[in-house]
Amino acid sequence: MEKSQSLKIYVTSLFSILFLTFSLNAQTDFKEFNGKIVDGKTNKVLEAASLNINGTNISTISNSDGEFTLKVPVDYSDSKVMISLLGYNTYVIPLSELSKNKTVKLYSAVTKLSAVSISAFKDAKSLIKKVFNDNNNNFENESVYMTAFYRETIKRRSRNVSLTEAVVNILKQPNESKSRDAIQLGKARKSTDYKRLDTVSVKLQGGPFSTVYLDIMKYPEYIFTEESIRSYDFAFNEPSTINNRNVYVIDFKPNSDDLEINYLGKLFIDVETLALVSANYSLDVSDMNKSKNLLVKKKPSDIVVYPLEAVYKVDYKAKGNKWYYSYSNLSLKFKVNKKREIFNKVYTLSSEMAVTDWEVNTTDRKIKSKDRLRPSVIITDAISGFTDPNFWGEFNLIEPDKSIESAINKIKKNIEKQEQREKGKIINGRP
Repeated sequence: MEKSQSLKIYVTSLFSILFLTFSLNAQTDFKEFNGKIVDGKTNKVLEAASLNINGTNISTISNSDGEFTLKVPVDYSDSKVMISLLGYNTYVIPLSELSKNKTVKLYSAVTKLSAVSISAFKDAKSLIKKVFNDNNNNFENESVYMTAFYRETIKRRSRNVSLTEAVVNILKQPNESKSRDAIQLGKARKSTDYKRLDTVSVKLQGGPFSTVYLDIMKYPEYIFTEESIRSYDFAFNEPSTINNRNVYVIDFKPNSDDLEINYLGKLFIDVETLALVSANYSLDVSDMNKSKNLLVKKKPSDIVVYPLEAVYKVDYKAKGNKWYYSYSNLSLKFKVNKKREIFNKVYTLSSEMAVTDWEVNTTDRKIKSKDRLRPSVIITDAISGFTDPNFWGEFNLIEPDKSIESAINKIKKNIEKQEQREKGKIINGRP
């Protein structure tokens, strides 16, 4: 997994807020729906709930505050939206009702598997091996052209110091293909305040690739190989439900210290198709000597980086009898020490990507080489821009949570102040 979330760290004293970028040709005939998704019994907000327009591949997800924004072409105004989350009953509501009811309640599902289903595999490890061996049977064998929303944030303790957002096009290759996925940058914006980073600048190498490579059915080498799978113990947990389908829940953890990188977490397997529905896992960082500088791609010689937490998630959706990559995120929390100095800073780096629309690539659509992002890209160096509130137009996005929304508001205020200062200079006749 090291390739997909390596960090680039170097000394800097730069400060910049950059503005306006390019835009895509966009349609403006759409209707916007906003709301919040909560647990029907506890009223607890529900994060990463999926909203999908029936009969289409248009979708979005709820943020960490349970809030969502869903933009729907006017041609689908009479459609219904399906709202689903692992462990909850799927809820279907007409868009006309969604515009009236701003709070949507989901209720926990009670899942019971038959003795036949449970005894179908002699142990959990044999089930996991079958899931990866049958990969090509459950996932589309044609390339898929996707539109997705990507967000990347860096925090020093609890304060946002860098925020990057982008709409990207992804040419997703079949899982059986040796070709890697291609990503094209569409509309994007960013702001980075290096003053808050002190003497250390933290950057994520890979940008959107950091989330695409979490698709472990396409890139199993980042976590489970035929060799590494032997170093893990797998066990059945209580079953669950998603999209009104029963799923096996498999816990896994390392059974030895043979691997350089160890993970532990849960895998969710569709009972009917034996396809991976979701994976939630984390890096074992309990041994500080072993994990020291583990996720670092480049750094000064007097800097030592200790990962405190590394958490990963990937979700898939079914369309017909095939499954598709849908959403992924990573969150890295780490401590940066500088030798011979009283320097101990904690940073959190997060990135997430949600597929908001897609189609099977029947026309052999391609992304030209000159338009492709490199897997080594540092996205904060590749783009710029923060503009008006309608910047995203009809593109679906992950609604910003309160901390990100606060950061965006501060950026806009800084832009307004800078514009006022520029106007003042012009009025006073100063160049």
